[in-house]
Amino acid sequence: MDTYVAASTARHAVIHVTSRQATQFIDLTDRLDDIVATAGLRTGLLNVQSLHTTTAIVVNEREPLLHGDFMRLIERTAPIDQRYAHDDLSVRTVNLTDDERANGHAHCRALVLPTSVCLNVVDGRIQLGCWQRVFFVELDGPRMRAVSALVLGGEAWR
Repeated sequence: MDTYVAASTARHAVIHVTSRQATQFIDLTDRLDDIVATAGLRTGLLNVQSLHTTTAIVVNEREPLLHGDFMRLIERTAPIDQRYAHDDLSVRTVNLTDDERANGHAHCRALVLPTSVCLNVVDGRIQLGCWQRVFFVELDGPRMRAVSALVLGGEAWR
């Protein structure tokens, strides 16, 4: 039998994240579960979006050795010790700030990772597989960051 959603609900929250390392995985899963629970949503979608160009949002396993493997992979993809045109302030003229960082490597790393994920909400909980967790990935830390979470849906009925 098909299931339908009625009584539409939309809730938005901003999660503030403080990274402590240049590259870091920060598990957001419990905070996202709280947002879904607070919204009272039974069935719908949770969209999680980074608000920065040198970060990512990924779904993967919370396992330290895997995170180490992934950090080595992104270091090989865009090494920090390479030259990036973005970092050459003698020629770059756009999007400059007073506290500009040499972070071309972080921007390149972010280009190969997702900035958002959309997750199903079923029976009032984020639907994740056995080992899946939702991570904010810092690529240019340490910094204070923000993540947008939007919950859409309502009560399920048949």
